[in-house]
Amino acid sequence: MTTRCGFVAIVGAPNAGKSTLLNRMAGAKLSIVSPKAQTTRFRVLGILMRGASQILLVDTPGIFKPRRRLDRAMVAAAWTGAEDADITLLLIDARRGLCETVRPIIEQLAKTRRRVWLVLNKTDLVDRQALLPLTAELSGLLNVEHVYMVSARSGDGVDDLLDALGAAVPEGPYLYPEDDLTDLPDRLLAAELVREQIFLQTHEEVPYAATAETESFREQPDGSVRIEVTIYVARAGHKAILIGEKGSRIRSIGEKARKDLSRLLGRTCHLFLNVKERAGWDEEKARLRAIGLDDAS
Repeated sequence: MTTRCGFVAIVGAPNAGKSTLLNRMAGAKLSIVSPKAQTTRFRVLGILMRGASQILLVDTPGIFKPRRRLDRAMVAAAWTGAEDADITLLLIDARRGLCETVRPIIEQLAKTRRRVWLVLNKTDLVDRQALLPLTAELSGLLNVEHVYMVSARSGDGVDDLLDALGAAVPEGPYLYPEDDLTDLPDRLLAAELVREQIFLQTHEEVPYAATAETESFREQPDGSVRIEVTIYVARAGHKAILIGEKGSRIRSIGEKARKDLSRLLGRTCHLFLNVKERAGWDEEKARLRAIGLDDAS
């Protein structure tokens, strides 16, 4: 039997639904999701078997105009994911269409000779008659091999996209064991699930001014794991918000992250959180490396 294996990068503007699509395609929660833009900060790999094909799905940070060192590293990670891929999926929020955040991405992709597939997402929320003109407009700016219309949230159209990807990735041996879901270390996965709960349970500027790092990940004799995660925030006020009255907010963040992590790792997890104020963490090279980003000065 001929096997196939290839990298498929998902790129697009912030909040286009890249992480939701990755999780839907992989059938597991690998990339954190929230209604806020710029949730994903680094490349996340999902490993998916489709018949005799191994599809290596790369979720990338949303591409936007960077301001901080953190922003520059996120955008660099997104473009690196696209450059290394056999196929690039340009994911467009069908409701927003060809907006100002999409045009620079199309212009950059047009400079390359890489295989690009156009994927219109959230099509269940748009009048179908508006999709064809949008497809024609986008195809006029960028040479795309195929066009797919999906809803990452409901799963509509995703199976057809996966079947096509399975047939299109290059022939070759598998690069990962068939039962692997991701190449993310468990330590990084733990920190990401904590950060997801910060996004979901806090508002306004707090999520963007916070990061999470796993300080300790120790196997226990009973097969469980003891995990210590430190949350760094930029201001004292953010620390107070995260801790909450009598520690109620940080307990809630820890409980929900622990349940998700236990389910994903398939074993009992004991999660301990600590919050530290560290102004300017998003400009520190060491902090960026700790969350899986290369420095982009």
